[in-house]
Amino acid sequence: MAHIEEYKGKRIVIRNNARRCIHSRHCVLNTPEVFVPNVDGPWIHPDAAAAEAAIATVVKCPSGALTYEPADDSVTAEKPPGVNTVRVWEDGPLAFLAELDVNGDKSTFRATLCRCGKSNHKPFCDKMHVKAGFKATGEPASKEVATLATRNGPLKVTPTKNGPLHVTGALEVCTASGRTVLRDVEMWLCRCGHSNDKPFCDGSHEKVGFIAPGVEE
Repeated sequence: MAHIEEYKGKRIVIRNNARRCIHSRHCVLNTPEVFVPNVDGPWIHPDAAAAEAAIATVVKCPSGALTYEPADDSVTAEKPPGVNTVRVWEDGPLAFLAELDVNGDKSTFRATLCRCGKSNHKPFCDKMHVKAGFKATGEPASKEVATLATRNGPLKVTPTKNGPLHVTGALEVCTASGRTVLRDVEMWLCRCGHSNDKPFCDGSHEKVGFIAPGVEE
């Protein structure tokens, strides 16, 4: 795909999916010798630092725009987390870290999904929440937190037509500061931006006439 850039190094291959990027700037601030912004030509240089340093930066890319692939046997591929989580960003998206299947996309364990309802690239965030002045707490109240027998494994996120994100699989909902809000194996998360129980759906999408592509349920 034209929006996916590939940069080959001696030990790793780094890919950048430009459509996923939300410009968190974690890469250019933490490993500036590898990720060099605002230049003509290639901006990612996999061999400019130790492969381990570049990998440490890639796996912290919240949107999953950055991924890597080993180019030799000395490098280990990225592994899914031991605990599936979604972190609720203050006035921003839902940041997933899990063995993800987002509407059939299994390309990364990381994704930032829109919860303001304004993204032009639904279900993914494109930072329209900033332009729209979206306001929503990153510290929602905790619900009854159950203990799950399994806390990782496949997590399927299905955008429903004109409705919420339907999530199936073990998931821990965390606040921006890391407090656990809920653990469950099925939930519906708001993506219209109008729920009074954010980040959970309360049916407000029907009242406001939210329109978004998705699966009929």
